[in-house]
Amino acid sequence: MRLKGAGHMAIAALRMLPFLSHVHAINLDVNDQQSIKDAGSIAAYNMMTWYKENGTDNPGFISRSWWTGAALFLACLNHWHATNDTTYNEEVSIGMQHQGSPTGDFMPTWAIGIGNDDQMFWGLAAITAAEYKFPNRPTGNTWLTLAEGVFNDQKASDGKGWDTTVCGGGIRWQKEIWQSGYTMKNAVSNGGFFMLAARLAWFTQKKGYSTWAERVWNWSTSVNLVNDTLWTVADSVREGTGGPNGCSLPDNTRWTYNYGVFASGAAYMYAYTNDTKWLDIANNLVDAIFATFFLPEHGGVITDWECEASGECYKDANGPLFKGLTVSWLADMAMVVPALKDKILPKLQISAEGAANSCTGNNENICGNRWRIFQTSLNSNRRKWHK
Repeated sequence: MRLKGAGHMAIAALRMLPFLSHVHAINLDVNDQQSIKDAGSIAAYNMMTWYKENGTDNPGFISRSWWTGAALFLACLNHWHATNDTTYNEEVSIGMQHQGSPTGDFMPTWAIGIGNDDQMFWGLAAITAAEYKFPNRPTGNTWLTLAEGVFNDQKASDGKGWDTTVCGGGIRWQKEIWQSGYTMKNAVSNGGFFMLAARLAWFTQKKGYSTWAERVWNWSTSVNLVNDTLWTVADSVREGTGGPNGCSLPDNTRWTYNYGVFASGAAYMYAYTNDTKWLDIANNLVDAIFATFFLPEHGGVITDWECEASGECYKDANGPLFKGLTVSWLADMAMVVPALKDKILPKLQISAEGAANSCTGNNENICGNRWRIFQTSLNSNRRKWHK
């Protein structure tokens, strides 16, 4: 799945957006291949500078939020795959292998208290490395083995993975009963497991993975985590009453990445099965993403609007990454299912320009997180972004 041509290069650059908040000021012309490469190089350099400044003697570990290391390496993998720039390959390879743990499932011995969603993001980084044919380490587990290790851990009926004792199925947010999120079965954990299973099916051509993906999808719709009539994705359900299967009514807070994991999984299921059912699901979820988060009043720029106005998105290291990851998954979908490309690419180009325009180039070398509000006068043919 090597990217070729300016259009595909534009898609590749859009995959760098999860960490754009750590980037110098950028001039980006989404129609110019060299501009896209330059923007990607700037993003990669500053991401890895930030990683080194926030890193420890535990390769791949970012102390503020473990899963963000997976998101960072995922962005670096996308950069390498698009540009053949191997500058950061060794650091990415060492960090991913180290966090993969001796058990080969991204459950390191110190990792008590991590969530299923945290582990899932590392699994997605590993399957991405396998899909891209990222060189395996001379020793240790292959990237495919690590991705499969996460899948096997999360499907296990040990109270920490797939659980049928409450709500008829689903994966809990947290693995340990003492954690406050243990009673919650959330969208990103279940949607991420759905996506991982679908991608493993597509990559290995093994039906067992697609069977699990179908199971997760069916459960998610049965408890209205995904409403496949209105095409909304809730944040979570809990143990309780009021909803189906002994679950509570869903928490309908809307986040970009909750929609993104399910949409991406559906696209990979279509790529694997060629069943138009999955293409219809992918189309409906993509349309819902655009209708919900790419609003005209925000200049068509992707916005986690339920939390951006209050600043709730940015109180920790997690929120700023959500919409960038969603953009990255949409870009993947455009590559895996070419029928979606013409729908997706123009929307993402607008957000890429809005994100680049948010970069001030101040002494801290950072960009804004509210991509929708920035305007530029640097280039007369650039779009202006409005609140």
